Amino acid sequence: MFCPLEPAATIGGRPVAARGEPAMKKPLRSNYEPGSPREAARRAQWRALGLTDQDMLKPKIAVVNSSSELAICFSHLDGIAKLVKEAVREAGGWPFEIRTAAPSDFIIGAGASGGYILASRDLIVNDMEIAVEGAQLDGMICLSSCDKTPPAHLMAAGRFNIPTILVIGGYQRSGEYDGKHVDIEDVFLGSVQAAYGKISRETLIGMSNNAIRSPGVCAGMATANSMHVACEALGMSLPGSAPVLANSPVMIENARRSGRRIVEMVLEDLKPRDILTPGAFRNAVAAVLSVSGSINCIKHLQATAIEAGLDLDVFRMFNDLGTKVPVLSAVRPNGPDSIEDFEAAGGARALLKQLAPLLDLTALTVTGRSLEQNLAEAAVVNDDVIRPLHRAYSDKASITILQGSLAPESAIVKLGLRGPGRVAQFSGPAIVYDDAAEAMRAIARGDIKRGQVLVVRGMGPKGGPAMAGPASSVVFALDAAGLQSEVAFVSDGQLSGLCNKGLTVAEVSPESAIGGPLSLVENGDRISIDVDRHTIELEVPAAELQARRARLGPPVLPKSTGYLSLYQRTVQPMSTGAVLVKNDPTR
Repeated sequence: MFCPLEPAATIGGRPVAARGEPAMKKPLRSNYEPGSPREAARRAQWRALGLTDQDMLKPKIAVVNSSSELAICFSHLDGIAKLVKEAVREAGGWPFEIRTAAPSDFIIGAGASGGYILASRDLIVNDMEIAVEGAQLDGMICLSSCDKTPPAHLMAAGRFNIPTILVIGGYQRSGEYDGKHVDIEDVFLGSVQAAYGKISRETLIGMSNNAIRSPGVCAGMATANSMHVACEALGMSLPGSAPVLANSPVMIENARRSGRRIVEMVLEDLKPRDILTPGAFRNAVAAVLSVSGSINCIKHLQATAIEAGLDLDVFRMFNDLGTKVPVLSAVRPNGPDSIEDFEAAGGARALLKQLAPLLDLTALTVTGRSLEQNLAEAAVVNDDVIRPLHRAYSDKASITILQGSLAPESAIVKLGLRGPGRVAQFSGPAIVYDDAAEAMRAIARGDIKRGQVLVVRGMGPKGGPAMAGPASSVVFALDAAGLQSEVAFVSDGQLSGLCNKGLTVAEVSPESAIGGPLSLVENGDRISIDVDRHTIELEVPAAELQARRARLGPPVLPKSTGYLSLYQRTVQPMSTGAVLVKNDPTR
C-alpha cells in the first residue's frame, strides 16, 4: 500500500507542514493528494528522474527554454537554463526544463513567405500550456530572446496565471567592416540595396560576415529589444534586466536572481494577473513610445492583455499616451546611438526613472514591490542617451494609430523622431499589388512614381496567412530607389522592428482577405493620410465601393496547409492582437 510521504524539514528555509504542504499562502498545486493513484504513478516517474521524497514536496518550476542550433538568437540559452535551474534548486524549488519552438525571423522566415514567424508566437503559448498546465507545475521562469518568445511568454503567463518571471536573453555584439560599425540592420537594408545595385555583392558579403559577434537578439531597438524593455516596464522581469548583452556577467546574475526569486513568488502566491494590470500596460506603452520601439509591440501587448483577461484597448492606449509621452532615446534604427549605449546609460530602469511622472508607480512587479519602490535607487548614467522629459528628442508621438474609411478598425504608422523631410501627410493615387514580390519588381522597373500611394495587400493574419509576405523588404526597396519620401506605402502586412523609413502604414485592419476596404482599392483611387489627425481615407464614393464589393463576391481565403491552415481558420482580428482563442477572463 502507498503511504503518505513524511514531511521534509524546510523548503528554501521555510517550514513544511503536514501532508506535504509548505507553510505558504496557498498549497502547491503540483502536490497531488497523498495516497491517490495519480500521486503514486507520478511519484514512480519522478523517482526515476532522481527526485527524492523531499524533492516531491518542493515548488515545481518550469524552466521554459527555446534553445536552438538554428539561430544565434537562441544558441546560448542552454547555458542560461543550467544556471537558472541551479538557482531554483538553491532556493528550495525543483526545476523542470521545458523545450519550445525557437522562431528567429531571419531563419524561419524563409518558409511560407514568412508565415511561420507570427504563427510561432501562439504555437509556443499552446505548447507551454500542454506541459505546464498538464503537469500542474507551480511556477514558470521563461528564457525570452528573439521577437516572438517574449510575447509568447507574457501571453502564457496571463493565460495560466501561475507565478512567472521572464529572463531577458540579451542582445548580440555588433561588428565592424571596412572601418565602420555593422549590425544586422545594415545587412538587412544592404541586401535590398545590393539587389538595386546600390552596393556591391562583395560589400554585402563582407558586412554579413562581420555583423554578429556573439549570441543574442538583433542589436538595435527592433522588436526583440523593444519587447524586452516592455517586459521590464510591465513588471514581469527583474529591474535591470533590459537591455543586456547576452552572456554578460549582468545577464548571468539576472538569471540567477530570477531563479531564486521565482521560488519565493510561488511561496508568496504572487501571480501574473496581480502584476498585469491596466496601469502596468500603460507603463509598457509609455516605455515603447519613449524609445520609438517596434510597432509589433502593439499587437503583442494587446494579445497579452486578452490572455490576462483584461478588457483593454491597447491600440487606443498608444494614441492616448502618444500625445503625452515624448521620445527620450535615439537608438538605431531611430537615431545614431547603439543598444550598447542605451544599456550603459542605465537601460530600461533609467528610462522608467525619466518617465516616472507619467507612469503608474503603484503598479506591482515580480519583486513583490511597486514600480516606485524599484525605481527608488535607479540612476540615469548618461542623460544624453536617455534624456529627461524636458529635453526630449521629440515631443511628437513616435507611433500613431490611424482610422478612417480605409481602416475602420486600425492602421499603424511609425514616424520615430520626425526628423527633417519625414512626411506626416500624404494624398495621392493608389497603385495596387496583391503580391509583395511583384511590387518590388515594379519598384526596380521604375513603375512606381513619385506622388503615388503603393498598396500591397493580402498579408494580414488570415491572408498571409499569419501576416506572411516581405512587407519590410518593400519599404527598403522604396528606400533603395530613393522614393521613401516621395511615395506612401500602405499594407495589411506587418513590418520588421528594423523598419523606420518613409510614410509607411502597416497592419491595416480589417485586412483585405476578409473583405476589408483595402480589398476594394483600385489603381488610381485617391488615398489620403494625415498622421496628426489620425486618419486614412479612401476617397471613393460609397456607392462605387458597394458595387465593387458586389462584383468581387464573398472573400475567399488563400489556400494553406498544415499548421498554417489551422492558424488561418482560428486567428482572431488584429483588435485582439491576433490571438487564436479569447479565453474566459473569469478563469
